[in-house]
Amino acid sequence: MIESFRTLARWTGWANQRIYSACSELDPAEYLRPRACAFGSIHRTLDHLLATDKIWLARLTGQPHDIPSLDHEICVDFPSLRDARFAEDARIVETVDAIVDNGVCAGDLSFNSMDGTPRQMPVHLVLSQLFLHHAHHRGQVHALLSQTAVAPPALDLTYFPGAPG
Repeated sequence: MIESFRTLARWTGWANQRIYSACSELDPAEYLRPRACAFGSIHRTLDHLLATDKIWLARLTGQPHDIPSLDHEICVDFPSLRDARFAEDARIVETVDAIVDNGVCAGDLSFNSMDGTPRQMPVHLVLSQLFLHHAHHRGQVHALLSQTAVAPPALDLTYFPGAPG
């Protein structure tokens, strides 16, 4: 099961490339347009995913992060967000590979939540949270894309060329 995290890390990058490719077809005004969703737009939803990845990867690697809140906007436009996203996806693969290689999945991660509360979770659940959170918000962006002229792409793991089987 632990080896599955390697596949999920790579699937996340693949799915992000597909969703960002679809978003690149949107007019900037349509991409930024306020919408009825948790973060208010396609851009803000994708930016939230980047922020939370930076938080979780900082926790997993023992590094600090500079994200003050879960709705903190990191990138104000699509090109900078796309570049930051793809760099973060590479970092996810690198971090997950190191965790799996070093047998850290069996351990616990101690961290402070965003409100400063000390927390502890098994590393395998932290990784599960990371990938489930992505699927959740990518699903929201997928639904938001369906409200535009751009067809949302297939993102299921079954379509991922790197999936085992």
